[in-house]
Amino acid sequence: MAENSQLLLEKGAGKQSNYYENCPGCAIERLKCSNVGIPLKHLFFIGTVTLSAALPITSLFPFLYFMIGDFHIAKTEEDIGYYAGYVGSSFMFGRALTSLLWGLVADRYGRKPVILIGTVAVVIFNTLFGLSSNFWMAVSMRFLLGSLSGVLGPMRAYASEICHKEYQALGMSVISTSWGVGLVIGPAIGGYLAQPADKYPEIFSKQSVFGRFPYLLPCLLISLFAVVVSVVCCWLPETLHIHCQNKEYAAYNGVEAAAYDSTLQERDGNSGDSLPTSQSSLLKNWPLMSSIITYCVFQLHDMAYTEIFSLWAISPRNSGGLSYTTSEVGETLSITGLGLLLFQLFLYPVVERILGTIMVSRIGAVLSVPLLSTYPYIAMLSGFWLSVVLDSASVLKNVFSVSITTGLFLLQNRAVSQEQRGAANGISMSAMSLSKAIGPAAGGSLFSWAQKRQGASVLPGDQMIFFLLNVIEVIGLLMTFKPFLVLPEDNVSNRKHETSEESR
Repeated sequence: MAENSQLLLEKGAGKQSNYYENCPGCAIERLKCSNVGIPLKHLFFIGTVTLSAALPITSLFPFLYFMIGDFHIAKTEEDIGYYAGYVGSSFMFGRALTSLLWGLVADRYGRKPVILIGTVAVVIFNTLFGLSSNFWMAVSMRFLLGSLSGVLGPMRAYASEICHKEYQALGMSVISTSWGVGLVIGPAIGGYLAQPADKYPEIFSKQSVFGRFPYLLPCLLISLFAVVVSVVCCWLPETLHIHCQNKEYAAYNGVEAAAYDSTLQERDGNSGDSLPTSQSSLLKNWPLMSSIITYCVFQLHDMAYTEIFSLWAISPRNSGGLSYTTSEVGETLSITGLGLLLFQLFLYPVVERILGTIMVSRIGAVLSVPLLSTYPYIAMLSGFWLSVVLDSASVLKNVFSVSITTGLFLLQNRAVSQEQRGAANGISMSAMSLSKAIGPAAGGSLFSWAQKRQGASVLPGDQMIFFLLNVIEVIGLLMTFKPFLVLPEDNVSNRKHETSEESR
């Protein structure tokens, strides 16, 4: 057998462990055996890459209202939210079409190539979006950015593979934190840096490139950060097990896989939570699919909320909004990002260990409902108290949202083996992206409709908006209970690796 598929046997902890030379996945397993601590360097890589992928998703929302106005496509001011929803949705629609493909590529060729392609796509297409001169160019650039951004699924698989089981919650928390911080810091960057020639005329003139393209600066800053992350990715170790280097080993591996399937069926013969053994049967894995469907409902809510929050804050007082500037929205979201970061790094792992994954998600959903119900009344405040109350509500809402998604991330990765994680996360990302594509379009249309019914006798204006958001949240909460949501067994994701070692 060739050298690059040579089996290495090592003894440790009272049992024999099997590794293959030049297999990156085996190298990671050996590293985990020799270093039982928290992989801080790898978690830093994970957080940085995830942040770069999250920043462009929502960075446009604070200035999208004005961008659509500059395109002169909306006939009335109330129609701006309608067109804004389609620009916001185009990214997620593109990602919904390609996420499963990127997941399969990650399972076949490794996590690292997909991550590199995704970060380079941010560099190119996010910059081009900032240079958009009309509505259709903006939609096209966002669609292409979403189509080539297959980072989150492989990063979720990567985090579960780079960490020991006791630190997997921390790994997922890092992803959720970076993702959540990106989703709130992105709008902060967009809010502070959009239209720089108007806000900072002493630095940027009307005749400069940033004066002619008023929304380029925030996009360019995010793209430059993605350039740095693309370089960092060169040091990102691969975690996928690649053993089939020649036909001889491929034949051996096929026999081994058949032996594994037989062993697994004997072990799980009477279990209702058994793990499907091929990618074609992932759709029959109800612990996986139920967590994905529940996750999509919450993501639909979160994306609609993100779109509506910025539009609501910027819209005039006589329409039920707060008359905020893009800079004020950016300030609120910066505070939100800081609060979210502190919670996820220092509190979430502790709370998750005490209460359990699913209980944390349920508590977050329950508390979100009364919180959202207060938003229409926040619009009645002004000055200092408006800032304090709005900032506090925004921090709490995003903390609850990220707590929900972190728990569902963990359930999805525990429901499959390593060989299926890329495909499973691809299915999750496709379904989630579709729901997120619906979110901004529905949120923008809902916002435009609500602004036209300020004098309604039942739930006028923004009261209707937040009521419907609460309806979606309650539906998601109910789906976290049996018989809909089935929890995977804790050791399900490690079975194939353990059984493979026993069979050798």
